[in-house]
Amino acid sequence: MAAGETQIYAKVSNKLKGRSTTSLLDPLLGMGFPAHTALKALAATGRKTAAEASDWLHCHCNDPSLDDPIPQEYALFLCPTGPLLDRLEEFWRESRRQCSKNRAHEVFPHITLCDFFTCEDQKLECLYEALKRAGDRTLGAFPSAVPLVLHSSVSYLGFFVDDSTADIIQEFAVMFATEASILADCTVKPCTKQLHLTLAHKFYPHHQRTLEQLARAVHPGHGCQWTAALYSRDMRFVHYQTLRVLFQYKPQNMDELTLSPGDYIFVDPTQQEEASEGWVIGISQQTGCRGFLPENYTERASECDTWVKHRTYTFSVAPDPSSGKDGEASSRRNGEPQRLPASQSSSLQSLQATILRKSVLVVRHGERVDQIFGKSWLQQCSTPDGKYYRPDLNFPRSLPRRSQGIKDFENDPPLSSCGIFQSRMAGEALLDSGIRITSVFTSPALRCVQTAKHILEELKLEKKIKIRVEPGIFEWTQWEAGKTTPTLMTLEELKEANFNVSMDYRPAFPLPSLLPAERYEDYLHRCAVSMEQMVSIRPQDVGVILVVGHGSALDSCTRPLLGLPPRDCTVFTQLVRKIPSLGMCFLEENKEGKWELVNPPVKTLTHGSNSAFNWRNWILGN
Repeated sequence: MAAGETQIYAKVSNKLKGRSTTSLLDPLLGMGFPAHTALKALAATGRKTAAEASDWLHCHCNDPSLDDPIPQEYALFLCPTGPLLDRLEEFWRESRRQCSKNRAHEVFPHITLCDFFTCEDQKLECLYEALKRAGDRTLGAFPSAVPLVLHSSVSYLGFFVDDSTADIIQEFAVMFATEASILADCTVKPCTKQLHLTLAHKFYPHHQRTLEQLARAVHPGHGCQWTAALYSRDMRFVHYQTLRVLFQYKPQNMDELTLSPGDYIFVDPTQQEEASEGWVIGISQQTGCRGFLPENYTERASECDTWVKHRTYTFSVAPDPSSGKDGEASSRRNGEPQRLPASQSSSLQSLQATILRKSVLVVRHGERVDQIFGKSWLQQCSTPDGKYYRPDLNFPRSLPRRSQGIKDFENDPPLSSCGIFQSRMAGEALLDSGIRITSVFTSPALRCVQTAKHILEELKLEKKIKIRVEPGIFEWTQWEAGKTTPTLMTLEELKEANFNVSMDYRPAFPLPSLLPAERYEDYLHRCAVSMEQMVSIRPQDVGVILVVGHGSALDSCTRPLLGLPPRDCTVFTQLVRKIPSLGMCFLEENKEGKWELVNPPVKTLTHGSNSAFNWRNWILGN
């Protein structure tokens, strides 16, 4: 380390001696790490222990930006803890389940005290001192309880802080900004607008009433310790999407990224043009390396999942009126069982309400043979005299009989063997989830009818529930090959092939009504009309309506029920391409008779590719 660099970090070290018996920097320098990278690692890990910083440095040994002088961005939040936080987290869970994700779910419950600002790594300890000084000076004046008033509009729901209390909290924020400027040479902009704790933001207008009802169950008077918390984030990835890694992945090529479960990947949406379908380009938070990765090995994460918590300052303790003298609730006192806590009670009521609601589960069919073997799949599995044989284990064992012979399968392909397996796995998972399927509708495409059949078999319902074939939810015919609609199996042919189809169901759109190369608006119209009929056939029957269709059905068959406008045609096309086999959407009808998106009862099946293998070429070839 250069002499000048040594002097700079010696000054920082001297400032820490009064509060720390051992310097966090010295062990890292002793391991041979340069001072600037050691301080960078301490900042990136919240300056907790030298061991964590050392692990971070070893993981980032191949990080091309390791030596770049890029500081972290910091922000100060006032965060609730205790019973109030429990109620808010329950609201977070229920609002996401009943009304889908909105912007508030990206961050934990908090009141923002200042905008994000930068602080040099070597001055971070001074920033901690600024927080302590501002807290100590405000502690005596900080209110024992923070009055919160619920406010609602068409795009925002949250608690506003009462003006008299807000003044004290803003004084603390201004004091922190002043101390940070003096001690750490930071430019901090304290929040001067009306202080608020956001519950929901940028949600669909038709969800406002449901969100308000959930918010009224959160009583601001619950006991709470208010804590000022200092967080940091990597300023380079502020506008990136964040993905959480679900499965291990070992690179197959030099330009691919190693994935470890629990790691986070930063993805720039503007840099994805060179990635193949199903792949993205991302940067690992764990290693700092960049590369291609399979998108289905990840899931969307929240914005704050990658933030680092540094230091906190706790102000006040307010007792919870519902708790005992010791401030702790008990489920049993004097040997007598007590009333369930509010969070458990509301969860139980939610579960009971779900059982009694009508629901719709829209599922994409399983993997189809032409998806794997291409457009010429039929030539690969047929003899010159038009008979079927199995050239690969992923071809089905047999094909059902059709009046025009095997050629009718060309534009109406069956499931592959893996597609059958996927369908059975989904049915098995649905059985384990305990949901009650009361009716089944499918597109007339063979792959959809097959998927429904195998799901019902695993649910032990193949003899009890008849499959209703609804041509109205068939794929957009603009995407179908040729100038005529595909020749699809008739109900009689399906019946003969041992599919338990209903012969009495009158579809909203009979097969002959499907027109080739139809307009996008016409396709959306028939999907909307078909869905309306399917959910209205037996209005008194509660339970789950299973709809098995195409990838496009997850959008075109759900948005009409939700009351959402149609997507732009280009956006719709791009979206549908990313929906996997057996992808699902789940809708529930609420007490007001409106439909809402909720989490599907089972997870999607994820798997890797398996290329064709020719043993002769492998053994005997050069």
